[in-house]
Amino acid sequence: MSHITGKNTKPEIIVGKYLFAKGLRYRKNVRTLPGSPDFFFRKYKTAIFVNGCFWHGHENCKMFRLPSSNQEFWEKKIRDNKQRDIRNKQELELLGYKVITIWQCQLNTKDREKNLEALYKTLIHDIQ
Repeated sequence: MSHITGKNTKPEIIVGKYLFAKGLRYRKNVRTLPGSPDFFFRKYKTAIFVNGCFWHGHENCKMFRLPSSNQEFWEKKIRDNKQRDIRNKQELELLGYKVITIWQCQLNTKDREKNLEALYKTLIHDIQ
């Protein structure tokens, strides 16, 4: 577990490359904002979080299953992560930012292009 990182994960890299190729420029892991969003677009007043299905307890997702050992620990860990995510989203919205969450399972090879295009359209919708 000590090798698990919170930055520059494969899903984040996929999203970042896609948005950059679309001509969008962003800041990564902005520590001055609640939750340090994975991507921040000042122009669009938008923060994007790329969540791993396991670590953030994605409901009804085949990629989220609690480990059978040490279940009490993992239940608390995932519950705390979900509560923190909700709190960070609320704080960002109070600051006037739009918050978008994209899940790891949405980036599987079958649905990736469709979901990234939807993310892009959602992001630039308010400006056009």
